[in-house]
Amino acid sequence: MNVALLHYWLTNVRGGEKVLAAIAGLFPDADVFTHAYRPEKMEGLFDSHRVNRTFIGRLPLGNSHPQAYLPLMPLAARSLDLDGYDLIISSESGPVKGIRKPYSSRHICYCHTPMRYLWDMHDEYYRSASCAGKLAMALFSGYLRREDLKSADSVDLFVANSAFVAERIKRIYKREAKVVHPPVDFDFYSGGPAPVDAGLGEYYLYAGEIRHYKRPDLAVDACMKLGRRLVVAGDGKSVDALKKRIGGKGDVVFTGRVTDDRLRSLYKGAKALLFPGVEDFGIVPVEAQAAGTPVVAFACGGALETVQSGKTGCFFDRQETDSLCAAIEEFEARAWDPEACRSNASRFSLDAFNSAFSAVLEA
Repeated sequence: MNVALLHYWLTNVRGGEKVLAAIAGLFPDADVFTHAYRPEKMEGLFDSHRVNRTFIGRLPLGNSHPQAYLPLMPLAARSLDLDGYDLIISSESGPVKGIRKPYSSRHICYCHTPMRYLWDMHDEYYRSASCAGKLAMALFSGYLRREDLKSADSVDLFVANSAFVAERIKRIYKREAKVVHPPVDFDFYSGGPAPVDAGLGEYYLYAGEIRHYKRPDLAVDACMKLGRRLVVAGDGKSVDALKKRIGGKGDVVFTGRVTDDRLRSLYKGAKALLFPGVEDFGIVPVEAQAAGTPVVAFACGGALETVQSGKTGCFFDRQETDSLCAAIEEFEARAWDPEACRSNASRFSLDAFNSAFSAVLEA
């Protein structure tokens, strides 16, 4: 088969790009199509593939800040010439699936989520946007929603990264979706040396991007109230606001963005990962469990599919400080088995993903 792989933009390596790399590993001769491509940021993931950009990547700043051209992306996707490709696989949480599909092709969309800034989290994104961002959302959100709904018509089969996202696909696009959980580098996070002693002592860990909707403030407030040390590994738009919220009080250590080796070490050394936000899937809790570390998570979203209550972690029911505090105290009253955490995380290995996704393709 001639295979085309589509992704919204390839400008950094996050969960969606790692999924695309896993799919590309199944099709080493596939061509890649995207709105913007920065190979120096992609850690060599697609060096062996021919990567094609739409006209977005040739516009001023389009290759470095493609999000600025969101209103043009439906047109850019339709401009792609995909004649001659038997199988088209789009990796989607931005506008790229709305292609002109050749009659003889099959189009499978691996959907990380329908665009959150258009649908379920529109108000959250609007509140945190700049003045220019608010204006752009007011002007273009309606148009982009209509284009997004229309783009689903080109898809023969949706594959969701979680049952949580499959429900969102059904509600928004009125389509059923198969569920194939994304791959996590289980071998890396389960292996490696014991945690490096950085003088941290006993601590809880918050890892990932620091943005308001991920609710790092809950992790901070709960640990400050209980007198527990919290290590915050990551950066993002809300880091300054979070530090201001702490105001020099409490026992909170900010590491900034860390290397994968350092993150693995922090996972291994933590009492537990605190995961207070709602994620479509959430790779961080699986990485922590692969390292043998249990998770205290908000009972919503993908965490319900990746954390086994009472075995590899526990949940809290309300996004409130007292609810998380109660869950931490429940966690501390029990013993936890690192091997149970690792065994659960192995369900999300690259081999498991390849097997499940290949079964969908064959069907």
